[in-house]
Amino acid sequence: MPDVTVLIGGREFQVACQAGEEHFLQSAAALLNAEADPLVQQMGRMPEARMLLMSGLMLADKTAALEDENRQLKERLAVLQAQPAAPVEKVEVPVIPPQVFETLAEIAARAEALADRIEERAEG
Repeated sequence: MPDVTVLIGGREFQVACQAGEEHFLQSAAALLNAEADPLVQQMGRMPEARMLLMSGLMLADKTAALEDENRQLKERLAVLQAQPAAPVEKVEVPVIPPQVFETLAEIAARAEALADRIEERAEG
């Protein structure tokens, strides 16, 4: 079980952790240190237990606020998901198949041929 040295509030602590968990321990210690440093700067040197307690309470307060926000967002999501979906507007775009164009061209050609025959008969 490896020992990791962490710095919290300007003080070093030796902490044991599971192999491979060192990075997570360092990250957690960095969060605690971020709360402890301002305390030490504001209040000066204080007993180790008090510094760790106050830092832990400040982290717990932030965590509680995030959990509350997460719960509210989940509730809002559940409400939104329970609402019926807005009707989807169906838009139809007319598409004329190529066969229609071919058929129309054929009909036009026949009509012209008929017109030409009628015109020939009328002249002759």
